Amino acid sequence: MLNETKKRIVQAIALFMPLGFIHSRTQFGGFSLSSGNAMFALVSEGELFLRATLENEGMMKQLEMPQFIYRKRGVEILLRYFQVNEALWLQPERLIALADESIRGMQSEKKAHSSNPKRLKDLPNINLSMERLLWQVGVKNSAELRVQGAIRTYVKLSSAKKGTGLNMLFALEGAILGYHKSVLPDQSRHKLAHWFSIFEQEGRVI
Repeated sequence: MLNETKKRIVQAIALFMPLGFIHSRTQFGGFSLSSGNAMFALVSEGELFLRATLENEGMMKQLEMPQFIYRKRGVEILLRYFQVNEALWLQPERLIALADESIRGMQSEKKAHSSNPKRLKDLPNINLSMERLLWQVGVKNSAELRVQGAIRTYVKLSSAKKGTGLNMLFALEGAILGYHKSVLPDQSRHKLAHWFSIFEQEGRVI
């Protein structure tokens, strides 16, 4: 499978040459493709995944492009990368245009985050009181929450004895992924529930 992945990387870099210099490195158990500091695609298990932008994510979902699932320490996390199918590979101009959108979208989001990271209370599931709890454990804004991740943030809240529970864990994951906790993807929900059960049984020492 590694050989198939490397072949796909070479194929993608060659196709995206009109977009400028593209470089690759290991990321999320596969390989990332970046233009400058904008990571716009992933290659995993021989498949290419493009990062969705705010403008085209809905379209990618309508096309039923499978979403990339990152597995980390037993937890499955849906990332905003969608698989390029064979039909798109047969439309190189459209695929290049989508990749260009991904690059531009990533650059815009990086610029927005660096200049003014979104407040925690502006994320799904987080109200003013929860924002204050997160501040108390050192998570000051949306960018810091994404870096910490739901599980690490939850452990910090638990260690500080700040009203925790499974719903809190779901809320944190939903805030990061952009979902209300009631519609959190089943894969994320099941894996988080499994982790939470072990965390509680082992005396919160994970």
